[in-house]
Amino acid sequence: MTNTAKPDPIAPKPPELASPWHNPARAALQAEARRFARDTVLPLADELDPQKAEMPRTLINAMAEKGWFGITIPEAQGGLGLGVFEYCLVSEELARAWLSVGSILARGQGLGTQTLDPERRATLLRRSARGAWIGSISLSEPNAGSDLAGVQTRAVRDGDEWVLTGTKRWAGFAKGADFIEVLARTRDPEPGESRSTGLEPFLVVKGRDSFPAGITGRVIDKIGYHGFQTFELVFDGVRVPERDRLTGLYGDQGADADSGGFASVQRGLNIARVHTAARAVGVARAAVEDTQAYLQERVQFGHPIGDFQALRFALADMAADVAQARAFWHQVAHLLDQGEPAESESAMVKLLATEMAVRVTNQAMQLHGGNGYTTERRVERYWRDARLTTIFEGTSEIQRRIISDRMLPRPSA
Repeated sequence: MTNTAKPDPIAPKPPELASPWHNPARAALQAEARRFARDTVLPLADELDPQKAEMPRTLINAMAEKGWFGITIPEAQGGLGLGVFEYCLVSEELARAWLSVGSILARGQGLGTQTLDPERRATLLRRSARGAWIGSISLSEPNAGSDLAGVQTRAVRDGDEWVLTGTKRWAGFAKGADFIEVLARTRDPEPGESRSTGLEPFLVVKGRDSFPAGITGRVIDKIGYHGFQTFELVFDGVRVPERDRLTGLYGDQGADADSGGFASVQRGLNIARVHTAARAVGVARAAVEDTQAYLQERVQFGHPIGDFQALRFALADMAADVAQARAFWHQVAHLLDQGEPAESESAMVKLLATEMAVRVTNQAMQLHGGNGYTTERRVERYWRDARLTTIFEGTSEIQRRIISDRMLPRPSA
């Protein structure tokens, strides 16, 4: 039995957007995203997640019509001209219904536009803003995950083209995308150089729902994070024009376009980590809202189980944890919009929010009792999806290393 006994606990009123972050435009955007999540995303998630199915293109198109793939793209390039704060605000609401829908927005936002040709870049930015240039980013490899400096996929110059050979892993939405951004090594570092020297991003343009010549993909069977497929990709002599060598990753509009290669990754990763924190808050909030409804619905010993103090206190702790993490991502997103690097803060909020999401969804399942351990309730989906947030965009252990390295000198070799 699947998804047969799910009340709709999403209240019409979104979480409070407190001062100093509140303004009427943000409040309206938040309310719009909440309605969309409740009325459009949630029914699809209930139907498709148990099938491990992909979100329909009609859903992606509906988000594109709202301009959400161009939240952080300047208005002059057809975007909404907003910031990291608004990007995460919408993503939290969407992730509350289905984590992968909160994630698909990251495949826009100027990803795959930082080409060497300014005119081509401007054209691609406009496509990205209207949701017609949605990509996949392929950084990790079987032996290079947290340690991206260990990437071994090679890019060899051949006239006006580069030839890519190697294996990539964890490429989400790779088949449905319009392009794949690939991090590859153009040369090995010389003695004394950083291990990341020689890493460059490349743009592999492709058709939707297929792979171009030289790329084969194998679907990785995940336990959660359904809504789009994730691939291991093999590149066998894939040819990329020199014009599609990129100056940066992630499409961040606040980055220095001339910073080049691996050095451009950091700000994009900081934004991705705050975005992950917001998505984790959305998933955890879903667990709180569903549990709040369930404690009033379930009757034992002649009372709703929400009458029992131990359960009431557990729900209170869950709600407080979610509110704390939300306030923190608001602060860090603001810092990034102000141009601050906020590297430690981004790692901190990613660590705090994602570990919180695991605790809260686990407690939600406990409070649902046996019903929580079935596919009849959404809480099992939240539990599965929350677990991933502590892993992608840098594991919790990597976040702790980033934070501690900025607090203490590194031990000598």
